[in-house]
Amino acid sequence: MAPLTAQHLRVLLSRYAEARIAQFEHDTAPNRRALKEAAEVLCSATRSPDIKAALFKADDLLAAGAPELHLPRRAAGARETSRVLMT
Repeated sequence: MAPLTAQHLRVLLSRYAEARIAQFEHDTAPNRRALKEAAEVLCSATRSPDIKAALFKADDLLAAGAPELHLPRRAAGARETSRVLMT
């Protein structure tokens, strides 16, 4: 598995957010599948058992600027964004 970078993590979070919005606006089978797939990919990338844990872990990784992930220290508001996505 390739190393998880800040950019890749942000792409996965954006993909999940877009799928969540699409499914909320139009509850269709394709939108549900896209949301499920986006959640599974984010869970896999963060090695989390469920989407809630994956969102929190992604926030923590971005906010902490974990050196092993080559993440910058500036990630203000990330935790708040994930809280909104979980509601």
